[in-house]
Amino acid sequence: MTIKRVLLFCFFAFYFSFYSFSQILEPVKWESEIEKISDTEYNLIFKANIDKGWYIYSQNKIDPDGFAPITYFEFKNQDNNYKLVGNTTEPSVAPVYDKIFEEDVIKFKEQAQFEQKITLLNTELNQVEVFVEYQTCDNEKCIPGDFTFNLSLDGSTIEKKEVTIDERSKRLSDALNLNVTGWEKYEKQTVEDKSYFGIFMLGFLGGLIALLTPCVFPMIPLTVSFFTKSSGDNRKGLLNSILYGLFIFLIYVLLSIPFHVMDSLDSGILNTISTNVTLNIIFFIIFIVFSFSFFGYFELTLPQSWSAAMDNKANKIGGVVGIFFMALTLAIVSFSCTGPILGGLLGSTMASDASAMQLSMGMGGFGLALALPFSLFAMFPKWLNSLPKSGGWLNTVKVVLGFIELALALKFLSNADLVEHWGILKREVFIGLWILIGIGLALYLFGKIKFPHDGPLQKLSKFRITTGILVVAFVIYLLPGLTNTKYANLKLLSGFPPPMFYSLYDKASECPLDLNCYKDLEEGVAAAKVENKPILLDFTGWACVNCRKMEEQVWSTTDVYDILLEDYVIISLYVDDREELREEEQFQYLRPNGTVKDIEDIGDKWTALQTINFQNNSQPYYALLNHDMGLLNHPRGNTPNEDEYFKWLKTGLDNFKK
Repeated sequence: MTIKRVLLFCFFAFYFSFYSFSQILEPVKWESEIEKISDTEYNLIFKANIDKGWYIYSQNKIDPDGFAPITYFEFKNQDNNYKLVGNTTEPSVAPVYDKIFEEDVIKFKEQAQFEQKITLLNTELNQVEVFVEYQTCDNEKCIPGDFTFNLSLDGSTIEKKEVTIDERSKRLSDALNLNVTGWEKYEKQTVEDKSYFGIFMLGFLGGLIALLTPCVFPMIPLTVSFFTKSSGDNRKGLLNSILYGLFIFLIYVLLSIPFHVMDSLDSGILNTISTNVTLNIIFFIIFIVFSFSFFGYFELTLPQSWSAAMDNKANKIGGVVGIFFMALTLAIVSFSCTGPILGGLLGSTMASDASAMQLSMGMGGFGLALALPFSLFAMFPKWLNSLPKSGGWLNTVKVVLGFIELALALKFLSNADLVEHWGILKREVFIGLWILIGIGLALYLFGKIKFPHDGPLQKLSKFRITTGILVVAFVIYLLPGLTNTKYANLKLLSGFPPPMFYSLYDKASECPLDLNCYKDLEEGVAAAKVENKPILLDFTGWACVNCRKMEEQVWSTTDVYDILLEDYVIISLYVDDREELREEEQFQYLRPNGTVKDIEDIGDKWTALQTINFQNNSQPYYALLNHDMGLLNHPRGNTPNEDEYFKWLKTGLDNFKK
């Protein structure tokens, strides 16, 4: 069975993107009420109040053979007491495509109300017990949950029964308690969310690139000179130019407002866009068009009447409003150069399931980068003399951007390919096409090929030579991606090529990076004792996205890989493994809140073990232990920094040797 099939067969694992230790996630709060229809008929209502950004699945599958989870209600104490009338109803919601399970599903956000009518067979019955099992998910992680309702039909107080489990279940439950020691030695680590800042800087970089295009660069001295000369005094010219820059910034931020509206209607709208096959194909075609436009085969512009109308309003109105229309005119006139870059920012943001706020941050960074030169050069007009003259180098920038657009286009085709299983862009094919694009770009920079707007090339500039060398280096970096080795990872490009398992090569091992790992705790501990090595306890999941990122981006680095291979025994416990335990291994686990969880499969067992010993239910989650279950360093979750992770492992190893 391939890794891909295993991912689809198992439930989507739950994990947390940031360090969230000693925290049990409960994104759903359940409520219930009873409507009395007659003396023998009742309507049972169950309300799921779902935290923002999370959702639960329907009771029904769109695809009967699909692997997406469902919400399941079990009505207990029915025998000779009551019967169900019809099926349990739920909200009517249109199906959406789920990219994790690659199938259409029905899911609910914010609140979902389920109703079930019952008819009493035993008129003396005054209490109904209902059990619900479900999965709560956001766009990246899922958490299994269950809840037991004890409903009073006549309004009488329900006496809480003391829940007990048999001696065998107690014994097996106690066996899950590893009695982990050493907590007092290590502080729990936290990390700040820097995603907004990162996306803002990505947008800012895009804006800086846009400044170097023929549509924008020549506008800087012209516009600054206009403000400094037409205003009559330097102070007013300075204020006007600052206002002009502010309006440029605001215009690009305002472009993201529609996505906030869509996000409020459906919090998963950007995720829906990012996984929609048709839209990804459209983005692919648009990016191909953008690239050929940058190559100079045709020009993409907004209607000239728009810019003429804006320019006319700016001249007529004057003042603050006039400056706003001047800024809007710049945005329209420069569209042929900024449009493809903005399209790249928009497309890449949605491809990464980002929120509308993250999109606004990216657009804000883009607008700020465009606006800054106009204000700064107005403050220091002498700087204008240091600007390079417009010329053929601007067209070179456009052509380089055309190659980049061509490479980005493949990302959207890859999204559609992954969803539909076409198999036309396996990981190695994708990387091979990027290598060809890189070779084409290098040939252009070294003057071996030309495009329509290129003039005679007298001499290679330092810019072309330097950029060409960098492109060749990038192509060389891509080459290992065509192999079936640990160096095929290309962690710097994580998220762009298809995942490692979507490969032309057969992937025989289910251990990350072909490392030696154990899937059973006792077996792994026994091996650690024999080899006299410390234990890396790895709480993971078959479909845990962040777990794969850690393995492909961090575990694959030389230092981390070597220390894991040579100095640790890895015990990977898959909390979403639905393989049933043998009957003698199944038991009931009494939770601290008094409820009982049936431990029926391997995933149930490892989930309970993680919760009992680490008060945590997120993945990936790593703990370094000695053979007596003593901590060797603080447990931690997702750690994108390989140096930090290596130091963490090295410290644990040193503590073990002591």
